[in-house]
Amino acid sequence: MKEIIPVASDHAGYELKEKVKNYLCEKGFEVRDFGTYSTESVDYPDYVHQVGSAVEKAIYRRGIVICGSGNGAQMTVNKYPHVRCALCWTPELALLGRAHNDANILSLPARFISDDDALQIVDKFLNTAFEGGRHARRVEKISRLSM
Repeated sequence: MKEIIPVASDHAGYELKEKVKNYLCEKGFEVRDFGTYSTESVDYPDYVHQVGSAVEKAIYRRGIVICGSGNGAQMTVNKYPHVRCALCWTPELALLGRAHNDANILSLPARFISDDDALQIVDKFLNTAFEGGRHARRVEKISRLSM
């Protein structure tokens, strides 16, 4: 069974989302597109919350969100206790987000990276395993609601 990757964007990330969707399909993934579906101005939380919620509920293992800077999308999905979203603008950041932080959602800054860079980042995010070890102890502390 193919892994399904949920994706969502706002208007600023729409065109990049479409390229990411095509890339994912070429790599053998299925895509669940939560919108938006055009470049008409929208509010990113209306779309990216759906990815955060679905990953939180373990409907999907990992997801991708995109907005102009990547910041708003990342902040939104990181409200879910078991979501660890990494805002990445280089493949190295995606590698570290996965390897050290077990990131389960990738946030892309559509206005600040090229399409080629975005696809390299997606590839690194999807193909890097969590290292565990000393990092597991730290990741367990991320979702802790009280100390």
